[in-house]
Amino acid sequence: MVALLASWPLPSSSSRFRCCEDSLSSGRVAPPSRFPERAAAAGGTVPRPRRIILVRHGESEGNVDESVYTRVPDPRIGLTARGWQEAEACGVRIRELVSGDGADDWKVYFYVSPYRRTLETLRGIGLAFKPSRIAGVREEPRLREQDFGNFQDREKMRIEKDIRLRYGRFFYRFPNGESAADVYDRITGFRETLRADIDIGRFQPPGEQSPNMNIVIVSHGLTLRVFLMRWYKWTVEQYEGLHNIDNGGMLVMQTGSGGRYSLLVHHSVEELQAFGLSEPMLNDQMWQKTAKPGELNYNFLTNGPAFFGHF
Repeated sequence: MVALLASWPLPSSSSRFRCCEDSLSSGRVAPPSRFPERAAAAGGTVPRPRRIILVRHGESEGNVDESVYTRVPDPRIGLTARGWQEAEACGVRIRELVSGDGADDWKVYFYVSPYRRTLETLRGIGLAFKPSRIAGVREEPRLREQDFGNFQDREKMRIEKDIRLRYGRFFYRFPNGESAADVYDRITGFRETLRADIDIGRFQPPGEQSPNMNIVIVSHGLTLRVFLMRWYKWTVEQYEGLHNIDNGGMLVMQTGSGGRYSLLVHHSVEELQAFGLSEPMLNDQMWQKTAKPGELNYNFLTNGPAFFGHF
């Protein structure tokens, strides 16, 4: 074991800590032994997907009748007829968005929560695409809904949600379930997986390096809000000001001129304000539109002196 550790290469003196987007399409080529997918790309830099599209599942049986949670396990709750329609309509919107770039080689790659309502939403979305346009699908358990604790008692759940409002939406943990902070922890793991997948082009078909790939994440309202919080380093207070995405709705993170993902490339200021973004968050999204991977917005609350009120 000692010999093995001794043979492991140490970081050079020029190594530095990187922010979450530093390693994405930064021009570095990983050793073939560690990343065979990149080795197959003949040493080229893997282009970033053009978009990361976040989709909330269509209307579910639980959205219209909360008593369903008392007799049906949460992972088995499916879509209503309206939810299926919302899923199919969302697929059409995504197809029109990604095909509107004018590229001939555009594709979509899906990550999906394993819950029935998200899988059914994915199937509804998929009706809008020919098989040749779908680069792949990965079922990802870390994208599941916040766990509220097995079968739910309606009256107890009403009381628990009232307590959550007093305690704080992010830190309150449901009995036998999760808090949003718990979801944050598992979403951090998923973000690292997604970052690695982007960096090595794992979702790209063999031998291809198209910049016209689009990632679609089909998940749940709270999970998607936590994903955005983790990606953009939003604070707990900023997270608690966000609203749910509509059933069958989507938010689009799209690369700006510098290569980073910004919500303001596709969405308007008014749309993001309705979602709950404050002025500092909007200013940061404006910065993201032109910034490059590896750069840091020192004027944003969590990155620089703006965190300290006496400066």
